[in-house]
Amino acid sequence: MGIGAVINALSDPGLWLAAFAGGAFGAALGALPAFAFMGIIVVAGETANIITEAIGIEAQIAITDSIAFGPVFGPHISFAGGAAAAAYAARKGYMDTGFDYHEAKNISHALGTKYDVLAVGGAFGVFGMIARQTSEGLGMPWDPIAMGVVVSAVAHRLVFGYSLIGSVHGDSLWDMTPFEHEEMHTTAEGGEIVADGGNEETTTDTDTDVSSQRFLVEPWLPHQYRWANVAMLGVVVGLLGGYLIVVTGSVFLGFGISAATLLFLACGIEQIPVTHHITLPASTAAMALAGGTTDMAMLPALAIAAVFGVSGALSGEVIQRIFYAHGDTHFDPPAAAIALNTFFVAVLYYVGLFPGFAWLPL
Repeated sequence: MGIGAVINALSDPGLWLAAFAGGAFGAALGALPAFAFMGIIVVAGETANIITEAIGIEAQIAITDSIAFGPVFGPHISFAGGAAAAAYAARKGYMDTGFDYHEAKNISHALGTKYDVLAVGGAFGVFGMIARQTSEGLGMPWDPIAMGVVVSAVAHRLVFGYSLIGSVHGDSLWDMTPFEHEEMHTTAEGGEIVADGGNEETTTDTDTDVSSQRFLVEPWLPHQYRWANVAMLGVVVGLLGGYLIVVTGSVFLGFGISAATLLFLACGIEQIPVTHHITLPASTAAMALAGGTTDMAMLPALAIAAVFGVSGALSGEVIQRIFYAHGDTHFDPPAAAIALNTFFVAVLYYVGLFPGFAWLPL
């Protein structure tokens, strides 16, 4: 792997066109619905692979790699393109949904057919494709798709003039109590803070028009940010991710199921947990512990999966408190947590504690 691999991967004009279409698709559908759709495709692809292996067909069906993670529906393209398009649409004043947070964070909202919004989604789809192919071609020690989502989020904040972290309220980055106390500030269209003499207007009056109000601190998931709850979720879902890879041999099935469940969240069903940053590190660590194969003992696999499930869950919470809760656009904590925890897997492989590196492009 090296720069030649990157150039070769980017030399196909069809890849660029498909990535543009994928980013525009994510913008039209909305980033979160597009991601949930990708999860459904992963479940279908991994199921097809399991069936072909069970009946003795050697060639696997490349639904997961070529379609779900490919240049149209891959999260680094469709999801990242949709998130960037939401940031652009909010900046242009196109979004007026009554969303409690900044409109740019409303990634469940379909952005429709405005040509400029679709063009922005398409452009960031291409950017995500370049980021993924570069990372993978250079053999960087993390999930290249997740890193593509992260790099794209940083890029869209910088390109559209949003702060990288935002204005910190409360005692520190970690303080979520202003949200718990329902402390609000008044905002103008597009999310710019309305100030009088440079001072924010802060209020706890819930009778004020919510269209002009935002929470001082905006946790990524109002039902999933307390440390103990997040850690418990990490244990439980980590065990599920470990079990699934042991019994099916699929490292991505748990991730696909987690992603597909977000269709319910996109439809407005409350309290749905977000777990794909738990299942994927869990199953990846179990595979790495088994030397990069899917032939593994149950108890060791479940043990390491639980550890990485907790790590994925807690690191996602740390990231949301730094980059999401105080910012104005969607910065995806699961993608950042997946990139970080797959990096941990690579480090453990490099120091000799893991005999394999699973599916990572090292």
